[in-house]
Amino acid sequence: MAQSKPDLGDLLAVLDAQAPLAARHLWLIALMDWIRGDRTSATGAVGRVRLFLDAVQAQPEMQDRLRAWWQVLGDTVDATTLLADYGFAPRAAFVSEFAERLRHKLLPGTPETADAAELFSLLLPTAFDADWIGLLDEPTLDRIGDALGSAGDAAVTPWQHLLLEAITYCASQIRAAGFSPEVRLRMSAPARDAQPFHALAADCDALRTAYTLAPRDAERLDETVQQFKQRLEACRHAAASVYPHLDAHGISVDLVFRLRQLRERVLRIRELLDCLVSATPALASARLFTHLVQVGQDRSSLRTLLASNMSLLSAKVAERSAETGEHYITRNRAEYADMLRKAAGGGAATALTTWFKFALGALGLAAFWGGFWSGAMYAASFVFIQLMHWTLATKQPAMTAPAMAAKLKELGSPDAVEEFVDEVTHLVRTQVAAVIGNMGLVTPCVLLLSGLLFLLSGRPMLNRAQADYVLHTLSLLTPSTLLFAAFTGVLLFASSLVAGWAENFFVLHRLDSAMRYNPRITAALGVERADHWAGFMRQNISGFASNISLGFMLGLLPPVLGFLGLGLEARHVTLSTGQLAAAVAAYGTDAFGNPAVWQAMLWCAAALPLIGALNLLVSFFFAFRLALRAHSVSGVDRSRIYRAIRARLRQRPGSFLVPEA
Repeated sequence: MAQSKPDLGDLLAVLDAQAPLAARHLWLIALMDWIRGDRTSATGAVGRVRLFLDAVQAQPEMQDRLRAWWQVLGDTVDATTLLADYGFAPRAAFVSEFAERLRHKLLPGTPETADAAELFSLLLPTAFDADWIGLLDEPTLDRIGDALGSAGDAAVTPWQHLLLEAITYCASQIRAAGFSPEVRLRMSAPARDAQPFHALAADCDALRTAYTLAPRDAERLDETVQQFKQRLEACRHAAASVYPHLDAHGISVDLVFRLRQLRERVLRIRELLDCLVSATPALASARLFTHLVQVGQDRSSLRTLLASNMSLLSAKVAERSAETGEHYITRNRAEYADMLRKAAGGGAATALTTWFKFALGALGLAAFWGGFWSGAMYAASFVFIQLMHWTLATKQPAMTAPAMAAKLKELGSPDAVEEFVDEVTHLVRTQVAAVIGNMGLVTPCVLLLSGLLFLLSGRPMLNRAQADYVLHTLSLLTPSTLLFAAFTGVLLFASSLVAGWAENFFVLHRLDSAMRYNPRITAALGVERADHWAGFMRQNISGFASNISLGFMLGLLPPVLGFLGLGLEARHVTLSTGQLAAAVAAYGTDAFGNPAVWQAMLWCAAALPLIGALNLLVSFFFAFRLALRAHSVSGVDRSRIYRAIRARLRQRPGSFLVPEA
């Protein structure tokens, strides 16, 4: 049977300033619970606050007990860190922060604590608390201050002293972040020369001196406050000057985390200053506590942590992928024809990959080692295609999506929508060219290779049992075919993440410069050769990372997932086309005398366009969403874009297939 909540009379009766620490805090938790009621009405909660004040102020003895209790609370719990640090993650490491938040969700907190932040999370754990605190008016807030004895004739009240301490704490954190080598070395030269962080401590001390001066000089205080605010703004601008450096030289998740925290601490100081110097300090204090409740919700949310880290990782990956993706979009007939040639080369190379795939399967290796060597073979094939400057159609969408998303930031200009639709047509046309080139050449090359194998060994690439298995697994009638194609799209997207991360890592740590100028490397390779390899790796590191990771994911993930009972396999459109061609070659002309076989082949042929579409669309969708987050693109008028695309389809449908000029 659930325990009933105590009424106000019971709460006031057990109020005791000399009670043990846990008992005092439990009393405050019970009071907050009574104020919230059934959490259906914030106005009702405010009404209960007024009832509590009426009950206390009607009894002088009760008011003395409450003030004594409040005094003990202030002496045993330091609220400085609550005001200055609550809501800030102590670390950028995702795993440790996730584990910490999960611990708070699963394990109960204890009221036997001197940590004000921990006690605050127990007192005001719900978003509803922000609602009713935000509705407290100034007279009610003044009554709260009077009941607690926090107001008085002293030059600096205990509450104001806490605010000053919290401002000093935040200023020291901002100053330390500004002086860190990671931030300082990446600032713009004007921001570094202005030295805004150097004088921040002096301005903070001047503010503290002016505020605690008795009697207080209002004009001097106003000057010091304005000077302090200007210094904070200069620090914020100096930190913001780091971002262009990150765009050009690679993004560090830890550094972006520090910059965001620096900005948030500047905003926190502004809120604390409002509580000190605002014309309505009580209302400013209520707004501060409302904000603390809200950031406490974010601080405990696993979803918010995931979103924040995805934003950091998106920026890290998408900036590099957008740069690479521009090279995969064709805009005229010459580039279109060049893409067809590159895709044809990729298709021809995939014919050899198909042969090697079946040759490995014939060795009868264990599932893991079969997957490992298949992955190594795929990776080698994809890297070969890259070095020959050929292409695979399915590799493009995850790279081109960030480039497309970056253009959404420019939709404010009058012709921006039409220009964006032009880019969509260029992209679709490029994918069509790549798919046609891949599939158009992999089929005859596999047939030719199978014929050569038959002439040399008397056997085609596949026997008929293997061919039957291929026809079954690629058939549109097999329910898993399209699911596996979509799963392959996810793998293609994942390989683009690896590519973006690897290129960002290479650029951020200036590995090309190290290869070019490191004495040991230049001594081993020579200056010219070291310079050549530095440029080569800078140009190709993204492709190497993408191709090698994709190869091992295609080969190794299916047996690993099969061991876990998931049973997911890869269905890559170009490889699937090669496998179907090998199955056709295994039957030869005999297939036309067997209706079941050629009908199975037709169902497989019907599945290939859908496999290709899912490969392309799934990888593009995830990459595009990631890039939108990275570029902070929101509020895009999608309906306007969709209307423009539909209009282009009606007016010039051919532009989506071949260049118009």
